[in-house]
Amino acid sequence: MKKLVWIAAAGAMMLAACQEKNGYTIKGTAEGAADGDTVYLQNRTEAGFVALDSAVVNGGMFEFSGVADSIAVSRYVAYLKEGRRMSAMVFVEPGEVTVNMSAQDSRISGTPNNDIFQEFMDEYRRIGDEVKAVYMQANTDSTLSPARRDSLLKVLDEKRDAGSERILRLISDNVGKAAGVELLGMFGASFEAAEVQPLVAQVPDSLASNPGFVRLKEYVETIAKTSEGQKYTDFALDTPEGKEVKLSDYVSENKYTLVDFWASWCGPCRKEMPSVAAAYAKYKAKGFGVVGVSLDSNPESWKKGIADLKITWPQMSDLKGWQSEAARLYGVRSIPSTVLVAQDGTIVARDLRGEDIASKLAELLK
Repeated sequence: MKKLVWIAAAGAMMLAACQEKNGYTIKGTAEGAADGDTVYLQNRTEAGFVALDSAVVNGGMFEFSGVADSIAVSRYVAYLKEGRRMSAMVFVEPGEVTVNMSAQDSRISGTPNNDIFQEFMDEYRRIGDEVKAVYMQANTDSTLSPARRDSLLKVLDEKRDAGSERILRLISDNVGKAAGVELLGMFGASFEAAEVQPLVAQVPDSLASNPGFVRLKEYVETIAKTSEGQKYTDFALDTPEGKEVKLSDYVSENKYTLVDFWASWCGPCRKEMPSVAAAYAKYKAKGFGVVGVSLDSNPESWKKGIADLKITWPQMSDLKGWQSEAARLYGVRSIPSTVLVAQDGTIVARDLRGEDIASKLAELLK
């Protein structure tokens, strides 16, 4: 009997030690919060934010505590009152996390993943401020000479490139950690798929279920399947008149077909349309065709856009906006976006814009 009591006591001590070792505390402040107000610890799901825990502000402070999972997970600390929302993303992991929320800049610190994330965000803001300062000077200072403005625009491009390299390096340095994977999911789609593909391959299996990373991985795989040199993916959509047509109907008719993803509400698309029209007029007789794939959701707006822009080539859409099945198949996340397909089904080029369309056709249709 004494032996059983001793074993039970030892087990309880081991459990307590384990909880202490994996225990976490999240302490912090929320700007403008009064004693008695409630702060929430939330999980973000596809359906929205779900409260996991709550804490009452006391002496200007709030505190959460518990036992962390074996893998650090991202959660949100949020303060909501009278229509205001302040929040900070935190990583729940063993140790003490400090959170200071404000309307302008919430900050986190105290444990490895939270420190990594805050360091990244500080650098990201610093780069953004530098780029914005040069941009504003180059585009708003009416006293600049043309030569000085050109010089500033060159500096702007250099700062953008250097900033992008720095951001990608920070993600790369931490891709084996929860914070790095979270950042990869958040910012990876801003880079060329070829740049992030090696990082995707380095993510440990234990972190691969991160929702943002899952979406990025699917995007990178889609881009790889629809990149230059790959066979195109067929799809069927409706014409403005409601007739279902397939992309293959047009690819088979032309030596080269430009699939032009656009929308009537898209300003850059409307600005780009004259370049597409010029290339179509010049090379149509030599076997060049265009198929417009609209990301409109309103049929009347789509038809009006076609008429206003005097578009004469075939058009297709499922009128699902950004949920367009065709856009998903080709990893289209911004428009205008183009895919040039040869008659044998090979993708020849992606995202040709402006004069590059005619230049490529001049090379192909000699």
